[in-house]
Amino acid sequence: MKRAALVASVLVLAIPASARAEPVLLISIDGLRPGDVLEAGKRGLSIPNLRRFVTQGAHATGVTGVLPTLTYPSHVTLMAGVSPATHGVVANNSFDPTGINQGGWYWYAQTVKTPMLWEAATKAGLSTGNIHWPVSVAAKGVTWNLPQIWRTGHPDDALLLDALATPGLKAELEAKVGQAYAMGIDESLAGDQNRARFATALIGAHKPDFLTVYFAALDHEEHASAPGSPEANAVLEKIDAIIGEVVAAEMKAHPDAVIALVSDHGFEATHTAINLFRPFIDAGLITVGRDGKVASWLAMPWIAGGSAAIMLSRPDDQALAMRVKALLDRLAANPANGIAMVADKAAIAARGGNPQASFAVNLKPGFVTDIYRGASAPVLSHSSVKGMHGYFPGPANLQATLLLMGKGVAAGKDLGLVDMRAIAPTLAKVMGASLPDAERPPLELAD
Repeated sequence: MKRAALVASVLVLAIPASARAEPVLLISIDGLRPGDVLEAGKRGLSIPNLRRFVTQGAHATGVTGVLPTLTYPSHVTLMAGVSPATHGVVANNSFDPTGINQGGWYWYAQTVKTPMLWEAATKAGLSTGNIHWPVSVAAKGVTWNLPQIWRTGHPDDALLLDALATPGLKAELEAKVGQAYAMGIDESLAGDQNRARFATALIGAHKPDFLTVYFAALDHEEHASAPGSPEANAVLEKIDAIIGEVVAAEMKAHPDAVIALVSDHGFEATHTAINLFRPFIDAGLITVGRDGKVASWLAMPWIAGGSAAIMLSRPDDQALAMRVKALLDRLAANPANGIAMVADKAAIAARGGNPQASFAVNLKPGFVTDIYRGASAPVLSHSSVKGMHGYFPGPANLQATLLLMGKGVAAGKDLGLVDMRAIAPTLAKVMGASLPDAERPPLELAD
């Protein structure tokens, strides 16, 4: 008996004092600005479930994001703890200069070069689940997976998801919820409400130790009607209600859980679109065929909302690089074009951005990059959206959100300004897992 007690005490002492093994629910509200939660009263927002995190848990005053401040690069960083240069998802859409991929996105987790939290949790012996998280198709370590993917919105998209989800999971949860699962292309409030029902059903049926859930409707409305608009605020208040439902389900399944609520970026209001393709066409760097499509290219903008990576067909061709740099400098010299900065490879690397890009153009607040619209489209036009992100990280308006509450999280703790790369290792530590590739140490959540 004494020997058994001695062995047990040695084993306890061998466990690091900081080690934890709590379940984690990670929720993302795309485009949620920290001020909308921290200053909800001043902004006329009724969001009691989100405000509960502030009073009962820890919060960041803001989260400095990645380059570019887009949904897909950010969500992989939130799961991997590294910059886009390291994990490899450097944009929302894959680079497709001649349009053969029909607007394809970085849906597939095979493109991620570093481990993500699902894999880390599985290695720690935990079960995992996912509802609609970006870049989750065929993700390693997901026990129950309903990944985010779409093609056209045709009913065949549901068959595609059936083929890519955990076998039988979609049908199982549809039977429990009593309705069909939302189409991947659906970014409406109704789509978010549907996915919340499926998240609560997954929690009730399987109780995953680590679950990721993603909501898109706020971002969709902020693009359409501007950040902070009455329409966007109304959507956020509705999302607050479904957050309450999902959190309640999690706390019923796992009373000792830690709930982390994040966003991927903030927002800038917009008024003007710049068509970077037109100057490249006029300079002979892009050749357009009779059908109006790109026939060939020497240099091509890879647009990202508030910024654009500039790709060269021959990255080592110094003469081509100088020619492109001269064009970009001329565009930046005209204040009407709204270009804040032309970054070279060194400046991109310093920010953890796309290592394939030879240059990157960052726009001023209010300006947004335009999609390709043919050789005759004007350089400047009125923006078709009223809000945008995708700019270089740093400005307050682009900061993302981090809220945490649950076992071991100090009430009312202000974490200050947080680097997005610190979030994944923090959650790994809570779960008793490890992300050794993370580029920042975990945050301290206790007093």
